[in-house]
Amino acid sequence: MKSPLKFKLNPNSLFAVLLRSPWWISVGVALLFIGASIALLPAQYRVFGALGGVPFWVIGGITLVRQLRAPSAKQTQALLTQISAMPWREFSALLEKAYQRQGYSVVHINGAADLAITRKGRTSLVAAKRWKAARQGVEDVQALHAAVQANDQASDGVYVALGTLSEQAARFAKGNGVAVVGGEQLVVLLA
Repeated sequence: MKSPLKFKLNPNSLFAVLLRSPWWISVGVALLFIGASIALLPAQYRVFGALGGVPFWVIGGITLVRQLRAPSAKQTQALLTQISAMPWREFSALLEKAYQRQGYSVVHINGAADLAITRKGRTSLVAAKRWKAARQGVEDVQALHAAVQANDQASDGVYVALGTLSEQAARFAKGNGVAVVGGEQLVVLLA
């Protein structure tokens, strides 16, 4: 049964944009709150106005930790090169271990998806067998989406690709809630 309640941060919300931006931008917004509070509010309300910047300090901290943990461009390229040379069995074992480290239980399946990953009662289907293809077409993404729709337990799909998705495939994935993991995201997942 699909979960009726899903919390997803809107990708265009201020906090989502700040989570993708350098950490110092969030800290700058927090400092602006403090400066504006001191300059514009009466003395007895300045502290309360400055507290409006707390969420931006938190976002700045989260972003800083993420950016410090992220692999460098050289490490990313080296791992991507290593991944592209792997056979399917080795890559699928690496992918399975990566998801298990994140607390997922992993089951190998056949069909449009290769793995079913479950955590906290939420199951996602992962299609990764064509990870090496230089250009990914819409057919495989549509097949994954159809597999998610046909599976009563699955709530969403994850498409793993080293190459780029065609414009049509990227549009379909975005419009149908299929997460695409590739490049730096894949390196972070596997590292």
